[in-house]
Parts: sequence; C-alpha cells; structure tokens
Amino acid sequence: MIRILTLSLGMIALAALGGFWLAASSQSGPGMAPVGAALAQETANPDAAMIAPYTLGNPDAPIKLTEYASFTCGHCAHFHDDVFKKLKAEYIDTGKVYFTYREIYWDPYAIWAGMLARCGGEMRFFGIVSILYEKQREWIDPKDSAKTADNLRQIGRTAGLTEDAMNACLSDAAMATALRDTSDQISKRDGIEGTPSMMIDGELHKNMSYSKLKEILDAKLAG
Repeated sequence: MIRILTLSLGMIALAALGGFWLAASSQSGPGMAPVGAALAQETANPDAAMIAPYTLGNPDAPIKLTEYASFTCGHCAHFHDDVFKKLKAEYIDTGKVYFTYREIYWDPYAIWAGMLARCGGEMRFFGIVSILYEKQREWIDPKDSAKTADNLRQIGRTAGLTEDAMNACLSDAAMATALRDTSDQISKRDGIEGTPSMMIDGELHKNMSYSKLKEILDAKLAG
C-alpha cells in the first residue's frame, strides 16, 4: 500500500469533521497513535470488542474470501476497479464466494472515510465504499485536511446522507476508537502487512490480478 499522509513528529491535530479532531503520531501503520480528543492513551486496547465487518453474498458459498483494504490506499482503489467488480459479478453474485470486507486503518484520513461509509449502514455501505475508491484522487488532499473533510461530506451527500447524520457519525469518537482498535487487532491476528490483501479459505494472499485470482477460485471450485 502507498500511505498517503506524511505525519509530523509528535502528536498533531488535523482538521475537524463536525467538530471531531483526529490525531496521529509520527508513526503510521499498525499501532497508530490515538484518534480523537477522547483518545488519551497511546496504545490500542487489546481487549476492545471488534467492530463487525460488512459482507456480501451467500454465507453458505463454497469459498470464503476476505479483503483487507484501506480507503487511502492507491493499490486498493485499483483493486476495486480492476478486480473487485469482476469478482462480484462472477463469483459473489452467483453464490460461489462469500465476501467479507475488512477495513484497515493506518492513517487518519482512512478513518474519516470509514466513519462516513459506516454512517450509511448496511444499505449504503458498499455504495459509499465504491465512491470513495472511484474518487480517491479527488477527495484526498494531503496538504489540506479541511478540504478533505469537505470532500468527504460531499460524497456523503451524494450517497443520500443528511447533514445531521454525518455530523453524528463523524463526531463519534467511540466509533473512531473502535475502528482503530479493530484494525490493529485484525492486522496482528491475520498477519496483514500491506493492502490490499486477501484471505481465501484461510490462506493469506497479497494483491494480485483478476486473472490470477480467478485461477485460484476456479481451482477451488473444481476440486
């Protein structure tokens, strides 16, 4: 994954989304520094309850596939456009693959985007995810966090979210904490060192082309 943000030394405050301030330390990646004014501790809570992921397809499908991705990852945006859409049409929608989307949070902008996506609930989640990846180069402004916040709000409006709903979601420090902690726990548990990654029936794979993924899936279905 290409990490979009370059974080300054020590704790820095980024622009607020609906009054919610995000902070990050000079270290990105798993174990990132606290997010939000409510997060005074410097480490994730290892005992925190994990946020449930969103899923697509038939839970009884013969293949279980989990994607680990970050909203600010350029390779993830390419994966969404070049691989996921084909995967969904050929394998998820046809009942061959049960798909789980695991959010990985290694920078504050990604957490903002995740809070927005989850604001739409199950009905809107994957639609907002699609917009976030398709418009990734437009909404991310590495030099202007306030502009990034405005861009994310516009995506929310496009998806049908109200201002009140976005204000509530984007000021939810407890949710930000839980998302960060869940990401840390999942990354450690499943050995995620980069995004996108995929777990296919318990076996971890790095980013790959659709043709390679199709080869793996077809071999499993044939066997």
